[in-house]
Order: sequence, then C-alpha cells, then structure tokens
Amino acid sequence: MNPPKDYKEALNGIIELMNDAQKLKFDIWKEHVIFTVHWWIGVILTIVPWIIWIIFRNKESSDRLLFVSFFLMIVSTYLDFLGTKLGLWFYYYDVLPFIPAFIPWDITLIPVSVMFLIEWKPKINPFIKGLFFSGITSFVFEPLFIWMGLYQPVRWNHYYSFLIFFLLYLTSYFLSKRQNFKYISN
Repeated sequence: MNPPKDYKEALNGIIELMNDAQKLKFDIWKEHVIFTVHWWIGVILTIVPWIIWIIFRNKESSDRLLFVSFFLMIVSTYLDFLGTKLGLWFYYYDVLPFIPAFIPWDITLIPVSVMFLIEWKPKINPFIKGLFFSGITSFVFEPLFIWMGLYQPVRWNHYYSFLIFFLLYLTSYFLSKRQNFKYISN
C-alpha cells in the first residue's frame, strides 16, 4: 500500500529543508571552521591516536583489538547520532562537513583508548579499569571539550556518560577475551 499523497508532499518538504540546511552548514563550515584551531584539533584527534596505536600496539593482539574497536565505533557512533538527533548534546566543529562532528571521538578516541587500556596491565580487574576509563572520560575529558568549545551538552549529565562508558568498556573487555577467532588458511 502506498503512503497518502499528503505524506509524500510533507516528507518531500522536510527533505528539501534538510538539503537547504546542509548547504547552509557547508557554507558556514567553509567560512568559519576549516583550518581553524578547533578544526586542526579535530583532525589531530582523528589521526594521531591511530598512529600511536599502530606504533605501540601488541602486534599479536591486533586482530582481537580491532574487533573490539569496530564494535566500539559502531555503538558509540550510533549513540552519538541518537543523542545529537534527540537534542541531548551537539558538537560545534566538523572535521568534514558531511560527516558528523563526533567522528574524532567515536572513530578514534574512544576505541583507541579502550584498546590501550585493555592491553595495559592486563591483570588489573576490568571493573577497576572500566571505572577509571569512564571516570576520566566523563569527568575530565567531557568538561575539557566543553571548555575548549568543541562539545555542548544540552539535556545531558556527565553521570549518564559515566554509566555508558563503563558499560562500553566492560562489553569491550568481554569481547576482547573471546577465543572464537580462527584463522582460515588457503
């Protein structure tokens, strides 16, 4: 069954508004964001942690940790997308105008931090590491990014982030300990 004509017209109007807003956002990005200090911070935070990880990672654990990293990228990007769409928080500076501004955090900072933390002192209780990760991320880095003008919570509290980051770390730790990774030889 096809949707009513009024629905399609209304949806087409919304899509047109969204396209106009995206063009306006691109124009503002070209004029006020690209090559600013904030933009360079986003670029550096997107690239440098991965370079550091490539240099210092435990090469034997790379596959297992990248599996965890991709899990974190998917979940944290989805949660960030949901939070921005619901108006719970927003970001000011996009590295690229057609990719969400939270990419440096979700594609780099969160996964690389968790991978390093999983490898660092592996005998420490994962709950302690999870508390450390979520505490530092929620109560140090989030306020720092607010102070720097990169991130702005609207209807959000650092305590909510603390719980989410704690659960993300514990799930990542659990996934990193799976023994089901088999190599297929030709």
